[in-house]
This record gives sequence, C-alpha cells and structure tokens, in this order.
Amino acid sequence: MTASTQTAAKARSLAVPNLSVASAAVWLTLTVMLAALAYYFLGYDQGAVSVFGSDTHVHEFVHDARHFLGFPCH
Repeated sequence: MTASTQTAAKARSLAVPNLSVASAAVWLTLTVMLAALAYYFLGYDQGAVSVFGSDTHVHEFVHDARHFLGFPCH
C-alpha cells in the first residue's frame, strides 16, 4: 500500500470508544431511570396520585402528549 492509500483507509475507519462494563452499567442505569421517570409523568401521573400531592400542573403540561402516545387520562 502506498501512503495515500493507508491515509484513505484510516479516514474511512470508525473509531470505537473504549466502554468498560462499569461505564456501560452506569449509562444503562441512568437511561432506565430517566425512562421510568418519563413514563411516570406521561403515563401514570393523574394529579390525584401525583408525587406533588393533588396538584394537576404536571398532568396538564403533558396532557396532549399523553393522548398522542395513546395513554387515556379521562
């Protein structure tokens, strides 16, 4: 191979990040927690059983998104 061919081959190759098992576990845990939090506010929080008491501000804020995603709320 010539030098220009080697340079072109290196330019086309993808850099693979070094991801350890511990780092992957942390990212997976954070992703699952964020997804569970989003699911709670979009799919479960009705105001009456809210973690904020009987406040319906969160419910009203995500109301249209709930219907768009197929969650019934009334």
